[in-house]
This record gives sequence, structure tokens and C-alpha cells, in this order.
Amino acid sequence: MSARILVVDDVLPNVKLLEAKLSREYFDVLSAMNGADALEMIHREQPDIVLLDVMMPEMDGFEVCSRIKADPDTRHIPVVMVTALSDTADRVRGLEAGADDFLTKPVNDIALFARVKSLIRLKMMMDELRLREATSNNFGVVEPEQDQMSVDGAKVLVVEDRDIYARNIQQALGDQNEVILTPDPDEALEKARSGESDLVIVSLSLQQADGLRLCSGLRSMEESRQVPILILVDDTPDQMERLVKGLDLGVNDYLIRPIDQNELLARCHTQIRRKRYEDRLRDNYHMSLAMAVTDSLTGLYNRRYLESHLENLMERAAHGDKPVGLVIMDIDHFKAVNDTHGHASGDKVLTEFATRVQRAIRGIDLGARYGGEEFVVVMPEADLEASVKIAERLRQAVEKDEFDTADEAVRIPITVSIGVSSSRGAEDSPAEILRRADEALYQAKNAGRNRVEVHESDVLQQDEPRAQAQGA
Repeated sequence: MSARILVVDDVLPNVKLLEAKLSREYFDVLSAMNGADALEMIHREQPDIVLLDVMMPEMDGFEVCSRIKADPDTRHIPVVMVTALSDTADRVRGLEAGADDFLTKPVNDIALFARVKSLIRLKMMMDELRLREATSNNFGVVEPEQDQMSVDGAKVLVVEDRDIYARNIQQALGDQNEVILTPDPDEALEKARSGESDLVIVSLSLQQADGLRLCSGLRSMEESRQVPILILVDDTPDQMERLVKGLDLGVNDYLIRPIDQNELLARCHTQIRRKRYEDRLRDNYHMSLAMAVTDSLTGLYNRRYLESHLENLMERAAHGDKPVGLVIMDIDHFKAVNDTHGHASGDKVLTEFATRVQRAIRGIDLGARYGGEEFVVVMPEADLEASVKIAERLRQAVEKDEFDTADEAVRIPITVSIGVSSSRGAEDSPAEILRRADEALYQAKNAGRNRVEVHESDVLQQDEPRAQAQGA
């Protein structure tokens, strides 16, 4: 795993030592000797992680970290403070400034590489989500990033089987969060399966279970894969080895006992804030993806998605010898609706029409707005006969009840003309089936509208096997 790491320290031997250690692991290492140079380099080089000394002249590490995290362009970059300070108050101050972790000088190589790799994995995921959001912003699909994410009202699942430790955690977190305590890893997995947890705290000193196995289980379940995990470890050589394994498994943060409640609260806030930021990025991406493939007025799929879906379906059908049915519908005299009742009424008709289409088709069928007042339904595994039945059901669903208009006192009758076609095996193509259905639609319109018509060549294609069977 390669990455660009910025080392910030005003003592040259410290910089050279970290450079040598990181370079041996094939990281690309940059360096800065003071806070101002570090901030300038962060904006210019966009490193993947910053290793930041605390005790520096003019601008100390706390201020540098605060400025990194206050800038929307850099706040996603992980910051690890490397310091000789070991007082809990200093760690809390650093966490409140936005630091992701602390490493104490002299730096333990195993702890250094485990933490760096863990934070780089997080940074890579965040970069991908931010890139997707930036693309959506360019199209005006989602709102720009907010300054800060709230940490209030979080749901924190705590897995600890010693009562005194569990009560201390609840006391530290209970005022601002909903804390759920359980000593049982199986129960914890079941609760995590709901997908409602904002943070999971796991003790690695469980008396009757393996806390690391629980962490592995949380990371393997889809519902909890993105939920941050904070582990609690004892200050023993065995526990330190398990800590490194935990970071490799995807654990996000850790605390070494004895636990200071203020530090616990600060670390939990960091993880909850990041989780909500990631959730917002994912939600925006899913929203932008949905908007890219759906029609904003009707909620049906748009033409671009329809054509891609139809191509995939017909390719699969050709290999499996299963037919694909297709209907094209055109609302009869729709221009008169706009001219007589206004475009607001026309939009209401289109929206209600789409709703009736969705109700009338099968769950596996796909409805799309093809353009204007034209709609298409693609029907997997539907031969011509089945396609005609679905088309007739659609026609009746439209004709059955009058449609609302912008004037609540006025309702109007609406009918639809429908053309039907069905695929013809490997030699057929999406363009051809659409052409045949479109020509059948015009037959329906020329024959008086409010009717279903099948392309003549599809009828002949269907009759040939019957005639051969009768001849035999």
C-alpha cells in the first residue's frame, strides 16, 4: 500500500528518522520544518496522511491541526500527532483539534506502520466518496459540503463483560448518546445487524469471548461494515500485538486502559463525526446516481438507463433463448391537455400516468419515460402473447379512471395508444425491437387510438411455428 506522507517536525534528526523508517516501507515521504510550511505543502501536495510534531515554535502542532481540519479542502486528511507529551489533557486537546491519533516518541515501528496503513485505507475510501460528490456538485445534483457534522444523539453499542468498565463508559457517553450495553458478542452482532449503530466499542479483554473475532464479524457484515469500531486494550505486550491485528482487521481507533473519560468522549466524537460525514457522502452519491438514471418528474427510469438495460437484457436473452417483450405507449391527444388545462395539469397527468404504469406491470418489468408523453415498458421473459396481455392491462389501467388536473374541480379522461414487439433471438437488436414497437404504436394511432397493436412482422414470426406444427 503506497501513499504520500508529510512529516512535520522542527528537529531535523527526528524528520530524518521518520523519513528513513517510512521510505523503507516504500512510502513517498515529504517533510516540513514548521507549521506555516506544512500548511502550504498540504495545499500544494495533498498528502495522504500528516505526521505532526506538537512542540514547534511560532505555530504548535495543535494550531496546525486545527487549521487543517477547519479547511474543507484538507479536513479529510488524517493527522497523527507525534509527541513526547504523554499527559491525557494533551491528548484530549489534540483530539478536540481534530487529530486522528497520537504516537509517543520514541515511535514504536509496529504501532507506526499499523496506524499509518489503517488511516491510509480510510483516506482512500474518503477520496473516492469525495470525488463522486465533486462530480455530482458539478452537475448541481447535491448541495456542497457542510462545515461540520453534528455528534448529538448517536447510538453507541458497547461490548464489555465487566460491570465496572461498562458503567464507566455509560457514564462518560450517556448524556449525549444512546448507549447500548451488552456482554455477549453474539447479541452485539445481532444488534449491529439493524444498521442503526453510529459506533461500536469492543473490549479486547472479554472474559468469555474473543473481541477480535467480534471485530472481524462486524467488518464482514454488510450492515456494520462501515460502522467505526473503537477497541479497548490493556497495556500489556500481548494486548499490544492484538491491537495491531485489530487495526489490520479494520478497527478505526483504540484506547489503552486506564481510560480517561474525557479522552474516551473526544475519540468517540471524532469517530461519530467521521461516520456521519461518510454517510452523507454515500447518501449524496446514491442520490446523484438515482437522479442520473431517473426522470425527475415521473420517477421512472430515463431513456439512457432504458437503452442500457434493454441491451443487457437482450444479450442475456439471446444466450438463454428467453424472449424480451417491449411496449411503447403514447398518451392520446396530450397536446390538447396542455393547451386546454395548462402545463401544470399536463405534469399531473404525466405523473399519475407513470404511477398507473408502475402498478400495472410486473415486479421484474422496467418502466421508463422515453421522452415527452412517450413511455416504454421492457418485460423480461415475456413472449409476444404475454406482452400483449400486459399492454392491454396498461391500456385499461389508463382508461379506467379520469385524471386529476391542476384545478381540483376538474378531472379529465385520458387514453393511451400502445405498440408491442417481442425479441427474435440472437439476430435481433435493441434498436430493431424499439423500431418495430414504434411502428406498431403508429398503427394504433392511425387505427383510432386507445388500442394495442402488434407489429405485423412479429405476428408473422409467431404464426410460422404454428403453421409448421399444423402441417406436420
